[in-house]
Amino acid sequence: MKQAKSDFMKPQYFRNRELSWLDFNYRVLHEARDKSIPLLERTKFLSITASNLDEFFMVRVASLKDMVNAKYLKPDLSGLTPGEQLIQILKKAHELVNLQYSTYNRSLLPTLKQNDIIIIPEYEKLNEVQSEYVDKYFEDFVYPVLTPMAVDSSRPFPLLRNKTLNIAALLKDRKKDKPYDFATVQVPSVLPRIIPIPSEDITSKTFILLEQVIEKNIQKLFLNYEVKEAHPYRIMRNADLSIDEEEAADLLSEIENKLKKRKWGEVIRLEVEEGCDSQLLKILTKELKIKNEPDIFYVNGPIDLTFLMKLSGLEGFDHLRYEKYIPKPVPGLDLEGDIFEQIRSHDYLLNHPYYTFDAVVEFVRKAAFDPNVLAIKQTLYRVSSHSPIIASLATAAENGKQVTVLVELKARFDEENNINWAKKLEKAGCHVIYGLVGLKTHCKITLIVRKEEDGIRRYVHLGTGNYNDSTAKLYTDLGILTCKTPYGEDATAVFNMLSGYSEPLSWHKLSLAPIWLRDRFMELIERETAHAKEGKKAVIIAKMNSLCDAKMIAALYEASAAGVEIHLIIRGICCLKVGMEGISETITVRSIVGNFLEHARIYYFYNDGFEEVYMSSADLMPRNLDRRVEIMFPIEDEKAKSEVLELLDIELKDTVKAHILTADGTYEKIDKRGKVLLDSQEYFCKKATEDAAKLVQEKETYRVFEPLVPPES
Repeated sequence: MKQAKSDFMKPQYFRNRELSWLDFNYRVLHEARDKSIPLLERTKFLSITASNLDEFFMVRVASLKDMVNAKYLKPDLSGLTPGEQLIQILKKAHELVNLQYSTYNRSLLPTLKQNDIIIIPEYEKLNEVQSEYVDKYFEDFVYPVLTPMAVDSSRPFPLLRNKTLNIAALLKDRKKDKPYDFATVQVPSVLPRIIPIPSEDITSKTFILLEQVIEKNIQKLFLNYEVKEAHPYRIMRNADLSIDEEEAADLLSEIENKLKKRKWGEVIRLEVEEGCDSQLLKILTKELKIKNEPDIFYVNGPIDLTFLMKLSGLEGFDHLRYEKYIPKPVPGLDLEGDIFEQIRSHDYLLNHPYYTFDAVVEFVRKAAFDPNVLAIKQTLYRVSSHSPIIASLATAAENGKQVTVLVELKARFDEENNINWAKKLEKAGCHVIYGLVGLKTHCKITLIVRKEEDGIRRYVHLGTGNYNDSTAKLYTDLGILTCKTPYGEDATAVFNMLSGYSEPLSWHKLSLAPIWLRDRFMELIERETAHAKEGKKAVIIAKMNSLCDAKMIAALYEASAAGVEIHLIIRGICCLKVGMEGISETITVRSIVGNFLEHARIYYFYNDGFEEVYMSSADLMPRNLDRRVEIMFPIEDEKAKSEVLELLDIELKDTVKAHILTADGTYEKIDKRGKVLLDSQEYFCKKATEDAAKLVQEKETYRVFEPLVPPES
């Protein structure tokens, strides 16, 4: 019996988005617990789980709390109301935090000590020499910066900034017989959190945390009082920005104002040291207006484990880290030569970080200085703090070229950085636009218009990742450089649409959200479904960061029910369930969590043997398909296409870093017994290294056989 489309939309067929994200953070935590991984890499992964959880609370949990406060009862695609989601999320988040600190205390701390890296767990553990050193450090560097804040009838509880670490103290007046007083001290973020101190052993390095230094000397801040109790604590505030763009006359100033308010949003999470005095806790919960016990996290160790990221970069312990990988030259692309001439010969596939991002940087830089370049147009979502691309765009404008830059001011947690870049570019003479009202511009596209002998030619870069030279060394992303006319015409149409009101009637190669990317995905999936129903081979392979769009998942279910073979490589959120009889039996889902953050989006369709490969800036999420400007583009150059197919093939064969989604909703690592060990990221590092070695060998061979030219007489 044929199933209706609505049959694939039942709530029991979907996983809750937020719970799926927490599953992803568990997979990251698994890397911190994996003893086969170098020790300092494990500390890095634990730090990442803490940073991830902070952002999750500030945005996702905050949004759910807003819904609950507004009495919004509509269930999500899995059938859970906001209140029901919060209950399950907080329960799972507490379990995650407990596992984080179990990993820190029982695995990482002892192993670090065995490898001569000692983090003092409590200041009472200091020896006499260390104690004197810490006291002097406090007097010389810490004490002058601190501002103890007492709370009484004339001094209200201070307004604490989001994510700041503080120490709460209970004080007894030595001269008066009255109830305990309360005070709080902010741990200054301007000072290093990890402080090196003298070691007992010359071969080891010993550290203490800044808050422990302050706790040890806190009595010096309250000379007329006896400090009865002192415990660190930290708050998390609602940091979700809500902007009415229709009413905002100046989007830039509106976002600047909202950024100031982000620091003071509603408190949604309180972290306190395990064993915190009950009276202190009562004061904190009252003053911070925390009413629900699950919003309080009792931490068995240092609050805010993100300090471990600094520790992972500790000098002198390279044997406890992966060997640093240096991105290799793009095969066949000579960055010292004429980059435009080379792109005219064929398209170039860029695969970061295995191959260098310098190809993109040079593409823009050479355009800035090339007298034949008339215009440069580019979208910027996230860029580095010292971006060479920004510098090139400014130089291009100063050189008299027409430079148009769309700077997305609403890129979460990069808003302030992007505002500063926008102002700098405007001063240099660039035409800066802030995108379309109600939409984030998330696509990654650069258009260079060049005057040549045979007329105007357009060169285009399209990518899956940001124009950020720093993260390009850490994130896996793909891009192409092309000058094919259809791509150039579509790129021009994209920028005309972004800067004005022009929307072309038809497109050649690019599919755009929110115009018709959703429809295009549906067409491609339904075509495979039709082929399967006709008894033909039908295959879909998709790689993305997140899958949570109900209609897309339902379309994949319908395709699976028809017999389409579907392989999904999804790093993070996946609301699709596998292994459901008659619905998702032909679907596999894997998540690769490795040394690099998997960020590329690839969509493959077998198409009855006429294989089609697309890359995109978009995940299959409602926000990407309906509320963002996104681009999907085909890979038509045969060499580039074969490279992308190899990438998908290797990732589907990964037996080391892949986590496989099971029918019960859990992720499991592959049982390696009897299997060839294949780490996909390591594979592509080796491949790029071999390509670079071949390039060197070819150059040396060329020099060896170069004919000798006799000197002039």
